[in-house]
Amino acid sequence: MKPVVKVEGNIGRLVLLGQFDFNMHKDFRQASQELLDNEHVVEIQVDFDQVPFLDSSALGMLLLLKERAALQKKSLSLVNCHDTVQQVLEIACFNKMFNIQ
Repeated sequence: MKPVVKVEGNIGRLVLLGQFDFNMHKDFRQASQELLDNEHVVEIQVDFDQVPFLDSSALGMLLLLKERAALQKKSLSLVNCHDTVQQVLEIACFNKMFNIQ
């Protein structure tokens, strides 16, 4: 399912729905670009509340988004991570590279 983009004030939220894997690459890139292009957005939150699973390609997509956000001086946070997702992020040491809430 396509990610949902929400903007509230200066916070842009990218709500992921379902498994976050390579099949979501194109939709994730388009949705994240929408937030990157929005001059009012200073913080991007990737919402994992509806994500039961993510794979290594998802980790790569998050790293690319982090780099692109940093170039535009936008902060990036990963929010609402459930235990399974949290474990994958910790194994990949993303807890040291990302703000995870």
